[in-house]
Amino acid sequence: MPISCRPILIVDDEPVNLAALRQILKDQHQLVFARNGEEALEAVQKHSPCLILLDIQMPGMDGYEVCRRLKSDPQTELIPVIFVTSLSELGNEEAGFAAGCVDYLTKPLSAGIVRARVDTHLSLVRASLLEKSHRDAIFMLGEAGHYNDTDTGVHIWRMAAYSKALAKDLGWNDAQCELLEMAAAMHDTGKIGLPDAVLRKPGKLDAEEWRIMQTHTLIGYEILSKSEAPLFKMAAEIALHHHEKWDGSGYPDGLSQFEIPESARIVAIADVFDALSMQRSYKDAWPTDKIIEFMKQSADQHFDPELLHRFIVIMPSILKIKQAWDSSDSLLTKPQEPA
Repeated sequence: MPISCRPILIVDDEPVNLAALRQILKDQHQLVFARNGEEALEAVQKHSPCLILLDIQMPGMDGYEVCRRLKSDPQTELIPVIFVTSLSELGNEEAGFAAGCVDYLTKPLSAGIVRARVDTHLSLVRASLLEKSHRDAIFMLGEAGHYNDTDTGVHIWRMAAYSKALAKDLGWNDAQCELLEMAAAMHDTGKIGLPDAVLRKPGKLDAEEWRIMQTHTLIGYEILSKSEAPLFKMAAEIALHHHEKWDGSGYPDGLSQFEIPESARIVAIADVFDALSMQRSYKDAWPTDKIIEFMKQSADQHFDPELLHRFIVIMPSILKIKQAWDSSDSLLTKPQEPA
């Protein structure tokens, strides 16, 4: 249910407090009410509120217990809870945050403060839902690039996780690392524009087929560069340049060394490592030591030698990520990253 269609739940055992909050919020929001903890939990199941204003001191089940129950249920854990309490009870803030609340409102209530706090937390809910939508769209776009390919969704997210790990080791900040992980997953988006006969050919590509295959970098760039958002600008950069080589023999532009964006140099290493570690219909998975030796031999030719060195140094972390993916039951769900 869209957030704009979901009500705010107000819970208080005192009718005068319910009336006060109703008067403050009724013109801007749809409201539902409960008079105790049991009614509150029933109302949550019935109405799926977008926000809960919850009294603490109530007969029977108090607000802390209501909040703990909501946070222990995957279906309701993301609903933000604001405790409404008197100044004399405000000393229990730590207990409230431990129970899972996001904020406090103190009695006597100020209409302006109530509206501001409610609007702030509803904005955060909308932002969270928007971020999830973006991540879902990125996931689908990454999958689309491999829909007719022999690669799987596991490959794109596993190599994206390797890319993030290498970037972190290189000193990228957390936000940049997250951006790279999302962008890396879209590196082969351009394959959506290639014919099945090329993507699924079991044997070696001839010269014309190889020329067509190389166009996936340009197609991906054309698709992803339509957005000015930093994520898609990085994704377009990676899509265009992840097949460039350190010695300038790659495609599409024949860039060499530091002409190649660092994002693309990182993804090139992660992509090849993962491709070699995968079992395909035409090959067995290579053992890790064989992959490392092969990639070392390609340093100064295919790969940035310093980035490859750092990738090998963090190999224990890379193998933990691989193990997490190998033990994942679903090909369509990102596993939790190993600690």
